[in-house]
Amino acid sequence: MLDGPHSRNRMVDVQIVGRGVRDRNVLDAMREVPREKFVDPGFEEFAYEDSALPIGEGQTISQPYIVALMIEAAEVKPGDRVLEVGAGSGYAAAVLSRIAARVHAIERHGALGEAAEKRFDRLGYRNIDLRVGDGTRGWPEAAPFDAILVAAGGPAIPQALKDQLNVGGRLVIPIGDKHRTQRLLRITRIGRTGGAEFQEEDLGRVMFVPLVGEQGWAENGIRAATNHVPGHSAGRRLSEMIAAVAEPLPDFDDPAFGTAFDRFSDKKVVLLGEASHGTSEFYKARAAITRRLIEAHGFTIVAVEADWPDAAVVDRYVRHRPSVTSNEIPFRRFPTWMWRNTDVAAFIDWLRDRNENAAVNARRAGFYGLDIYNMSGSIGAVLDYLDKVDPEAAAVARERYGCLTRWQKDPSTYGRAVLSAGYAKCEKAVIAQCRELLAKRLDYARSGGESYLDAAQNARLIASAERYYRIMYYGGAESWNLRDSHMFETLQHLLEAQGPNAKAVVWAHNSHIGDARYTEMGTARDELNIGQLCREHFGRQAALIGFGTHTGTVAAATNWDGDMEVKQVRPSHRDSYERLCHDAGVQRFLLDPRRDEALRRRLLEPRLERFIGVIYRPETELVSHYAEASLPHQFDAFVWFDETSAVMPLGPEHARKGVPDTYPFGL
Repeated sequence: MLDGPHSRNRMVDVQIVGRGVRDRNVLDAMREVPREKFVDPGFEEFAYEDSALPIGEGQTISQPYIVALMIEAAEVKPGDRVLEVGAGSGYAAAVLSRIAARVHAIERHGALGEAAEKRFDRLGYRNIDLRVGDGTRGWPEAAPFDAILVAAGGPAIPQALKDQLNVGGRLVIPIGDKHRTQRLLRITRIGRTGGAEFQEEDLGRVMFVPLVGEQGWAENGIRAATNHVPGHSAGRRLSEMIAAVAEPLPDFDDPAFGTAFDRFSDKKVVLLGEASHGTSEFYKARAAITRRLIEAHGFTIVAVEADWPDAAVVDRYVRHRPSVTSNEIPFRRFPTWMWRNTDVAAFIDWLRDRNENAAVNARRAGFYGLDIYNMSGSIGAVLDYLDKVDPEAAAVARERYGCLTRWQKDPSTYGRAVLSAGYAKCEKAVIAQCRELLAKRLDYARSGGESYLDAAQNARLIASAERYYRIMYYGGAESWNLRDSHMFETLQHLLEAQGPNAKAVVWAHNSHIGDARYTEMGTARDELNIGQLCREHFGRQAALIGFGTHTGTVAAATNWDGDMEVKQVRPSHRDSYERLCHDAGVQRFLLDPRRDEALRRRLLEPRLERFIGVIYRPETELVSHYAEASLPHQFDAFVWFDETSAVMPLGPEHARKGVPDTYPFGL
């Protein structure tokens, strides 16, 4: 059940105050207006996420932060007369009405305008006038306005809106060449001497639906007015600066590939990311870096984003330990290709050979899973149960689990908005089943576990299992935080068990190892991750290294529990860090921003960054796989491959004869 006041206060504190909005009038208004009343039925649970939600007619309700940013930029004060263009669901007009004396709102879609008026009436907001029409013409008979806000992106600033500003009035509007990428401008009318004079300020990059009208875009997408080109930064292009600092990387088999990362050899923890779970180059690069850190610098822990029991099977193989009687074969549940692929198999064989040939006094390097909760196995258990008792609820569950991604912006792209009655009815049975599953897997882990994962921690996990699975069942930030906190605690146990000189390499997705405080995860959803926790705990003894690509192929599914497909990765978005790296013109490189302070400063401004997990939906890529981040804050270094290829899953053709009974990938 949605707790409106609590959710509104948290939204304001985390998403708005946390990102720099300070206007008390704006903050108070946003704490008052119930955003859940302005979204379509079924989307109420997402009302206070930092997302632009669909409202029909191809339009969206702007994310809360953007609403607050625009109102603050327009300097709306009590007593003002305000014009809003693009009223949509009416949410921004409602917030404005809690500050201004009078709000005039224009919406070009009749159905949306009618629905908005009904919302105003039900909430008792009597100081809003709304009409349906062309917002680019403004509302001449109600002018002049102290502030005008436009919630759609146009090719140029409509002259009619400038003319309807009062002296000292502010117009806030997105302007740009492309329909969904603009610069947010503030236009201030500063006088009438010799004709109106205006001052223009650039407030940063934004994305809005097109501003359609006589002085905006035409319905067919053609510019309906002369274009306005906002000012651009002087000096060298960012891509040229990246090219100058980028350190080209050789082939993976070349020893020089690994030595390029010797600069991180003094760290206690080196975290190696990936921009997808299905890209061969990411696995090969991590393997090459890890081999170097193990052979030359004494790293003995390889800790991966995988389940502890499954990774324990691999660990027994690589450290030449006896097998444990069990019918389980590791990594057999969706997504099997994430760990059962030829690149991982090659690294595991190398690790076994290295351990066999290690000097007597050298510690053998182990392979460990950080994620003992067995997220994928638990989800599989949920789906197996629901398939039997309520197929409709199972379909809902698949949709929700299909987008357990921390960068998802548009719930409509995967249909998790509406929960069936059966889904809620099955909750107790599903959670009990998951708790039983965890208890069994912990028993399995204990049978082959070592002292650093002691019985006390296992008992705590079993005791908290119901809370964990209840959270996981419904999703949200609490589920993510609980899981990443556990992965960090498991890493700590591994390091403590091997003594004060232990050093670890972590393999996980960029969304786990890039400091969450400098991505939408932290700024918008109050989520943390293992990278952030490592920085907070180990300080400069932790190195966070991200990975990225421009295009190529990737192994991924369309839905949770779906078949693996080899999908084409769309070329990176023009406003992304990936496009900057592509435009640098270097095929593969290591970018260490510390080498050039001017470049580091230029890269600090948040940009789009792509995240592909086990699910990839190219058709909705901008809303489902991109999020804003500040790359130099997020990572200590960035590894780039311009074109990449999908991992190759292990199949019958990779079966081997004469392998030890501990061989983990029996086929």
